[in-house]
Amino acid sequence: MIANKTALVTGSTSGIGLGMAKALARQGANIVLNGFGDVEAAQREVAALGVRVSYHGADMSKPTEIEAMMAAAAAEFGQVDILVNNAGIQHVAPIQNFPVERWDAVIAINLTSAFHTTRLALPAMQKANWGRIINVASVHGLVGSAEKSAYVAAKHGIVGLTKVTALENATTGVTCNAICPGWVLTPLVQKQVDAKAAAQGISNEAATRQLLGEKEPSLQFTTPEELGELAVFFCSPAANNVRGVAWNMDGGWTAQ
Repeated sequence: MIANKTALVTGSTSGIGLGMAKALARQGANIVLNGFGDVEAAQREVAALGVRVSYHGADMSKPTEIEAMMAAAAAEFGQVDILVNNAGIQHVAPIQNFPVERWDAVIAINLTSAFHTTRLALPAMQKANWGRIINVASVHGLVGSAEKSAYVAAKHGIVGLTKVTALENATTGVTCNAICPGWVLTPLVQKQVDAKAAAQGISNEAATRQLLGEKEPSLQFTTPEELGELAVFFCSPAANNVRGVAWNMDGGWTAQ
C-alpha cells in the first residue's frame, strides 16, 4: 500500500507525531522525523520497524528552515509522498493578557508551518498523481475553549486550509484531510494530570477522570497509536475519495 513511499511527519520525536510515524513505518513507509524531543530514541524506535529513517531539526516557525527540511527530504528519498503536519505548541491566557509573541509563535508553528510544507510538497505529489496530506488539527479546530485563543484560531485555520487543499486537488490522486483529537495521553498531558493530582492531593486516576470529565464523555484518552491507524487509513485505497474532512477522535466531545 505505502511500502517504500516516504512520509515526513513534523513534531515527531515524541507523542502524537511519533505514534503516527511508527504507524506509517509499520506499513513500510520510510520516515523523515522532525522535532525537539529525544531524536536518537525516536530514530531507534522507527528504524526497528525495518524502514529507512532520517531526521531534520527544522524550527517550524522559520520558513527558510522548513524549505531546507523539504529539500533535504526530497534529496534523500526522491520526494515526500505523505506529509503529516503535526508540529504544535500551546499557550493559555485570556485574550487581553495573551502575550503577543506567544500568539505569533502559536500561529506560526501550528498553522503557517503547514502552509509552507504543503506548498513545497504539492508539486511532486501532483506530478506523481498520488499524495496524502494529513493535518493534525484538534477538537479545537471544531469548537472553542476559553483562554486558548491562539490555539483555537490556528486549529480552525488548519481545518480551513485542509478543505482548500482538498478542493484544489479534488480531481487528482492527491488528498488532504484533518484529524481532530480530543484529549490524547502524551507526555505533556501526563504532566498536567500529575500536576492536578499533586495540587489537589488526589490519585492519578481521579485526576484523569476530572480532566476528561470536563469535556470528553468517554472518560478515556485517545492514543497516539489510534491516531496513527487513522492516518494509515487515509493513506489506503479505501480513502481515495475521502477529501477535506475534519475527522474527530474525541470520545464524544463535539457530539454534545
